[in-house]
Amino acid sequence: MTSPVIPTIRPARPEDVPAVVAMVHELAEYERAPEQCHLTTEQLTSALFTTAPGRGVASDAPGRATAPALFGHVAVDEHDEPIGFALWFLNFSTWAGVHGIYLEDLYVRPAARGTGAGRLLLAALADICVRRGYQRLEWWMIDWNPAAGFYASIGAEQMSEWVPYRLSGTALRELAGHATTAGTRMGD
Repeated sequence: MTSPVIPTIRPARPEDVPAVVAMVHELAEYERAPEQCHLTTEQLTSALFTTAPGRGVASDAPGRATAPALFGHVAVDEHDEPIGFALWFLNFSTWAGVHGIYLEDLYVRPAARGTGAGRLLLAALADICVRRGYQRLEWWMIDWNPAAGFYASIGAEQMSEWVPYRLSGTALRELAGHATTAGTRMGD
């Protein structure tokens, strides 16, 4: 009987992007919202690897990235094929005065669950936090996800006193219209 191979965690590479995009779509299917997922290989490649002129400088130009950018790590099998991923970016705590990591998505393919890939991906992000002096690693989880027990087992706490809000679509555009009618221009 062979023992399962422990996945390796490494930063995502350009050649990993098609597999990560496929897994993002698998995640959307799992979360019962495949029609809401429109991510393309080109979009993710640009978000992870394009160094745009002026990166690091705030800009309100359409589609222009500002630093910090999106970061990615993959869990790979013994053939260096991605079996899971974490996409994340930096946030900032005004109270603590330091950055943290916001985990946008964590996903491990069903066939690779139980290999430790999810724990290893989270451990890699926790290690980045500790080494860089960040004080927290945060994420949201859909309320029916059975991973809640796993997250509790590693010491993660549910933040029930915080309520997420989102502006998108028409409401986002309408509010943005108030910035220009009030004479406000950001980034100029």
